[in-house]
Amino acid sequence: MIGGAALAAFVSVAAATPANAQFWFKPKDLSGPRVTGEEPGVLGQALPGATRDELEAAMVWNLRAALNVAALQCQFEPTLLTLRNYNALLKDHEGELAASFATLGKYFRRVNKTPKEGQTALDQYGTRVYSGYSTVSAQRIFCQTADAVGEDAIHAPRGQLHEVAATRLQQLRNSLTSWGEQQFPYGGWSYTLASYQPRLPDFANAQCWRKDEWQVRRCGMLGEGIMVSARRPDPSAVANN
Repeated sequence: MIGGAALAAFVSVAAATPANAQFWFKPKDLSGPRVTGEEPGVLGQALPGATRDELEAAMVWNLRAALNVAALQCQFEPTLLTLRNYNALLKDHEGELAASFATLGKYFRRVNKTPKEGQTALDQYGTRVYSGYSTVSAQRIFCQTADAVGEDAIHAPRGQLHEVAATRLQQLRNSLTSWGEQQFPYGGWSYTLASYQPRLPDFANAQCWRKDEWQVRRCGMLGEGIMVSARRPDPSAVANN
């Protein structure tokens, strides 16, 4: 039998360990190649003429933005620890985050005519970066990914946050698109990295409908995103659309 002290230690460790399957589905492997900041779409906005230090600063700021958005959007599942990770990031890597912001400020002042225009461009860039990590259709997979990336970020040695950004930013970008269940694939929604398109029920097949209700036994389960109790629309209404 486990003694009281050993049991307490086990419970303490278990409580501190983040769960890996909060949503009970097999996610797609979203890992991506290491990035430099010059790849299209990685930084949310191209930075023409940016130096290597400025690109690294932008990658660090993107990492912060993604984890900040996750801290706000993923509170529906506290075991993901996205809020804890983000707060720890701010504390453990405060110097790097401040330096990256200062470097970005210098870039925008350098490429704009006046300091005021540079500040405006910096503010606009920050808004685009943060809004670029907000997602609705892929919230679960984004939150799981941000949880894992956040763990890497808070355990990274000080001065190495740009390495985490370089190796994980593409994965964060990939997680902004919903990919669905990977263990048991089925029809219904077809996902791509750039967009997703719904596959509608077969409205023309009378065998699949009875009293305007989809017949699962005859035509199988409808795909993700379409209710099993879907009703066949009025043909005249469909024609008018």
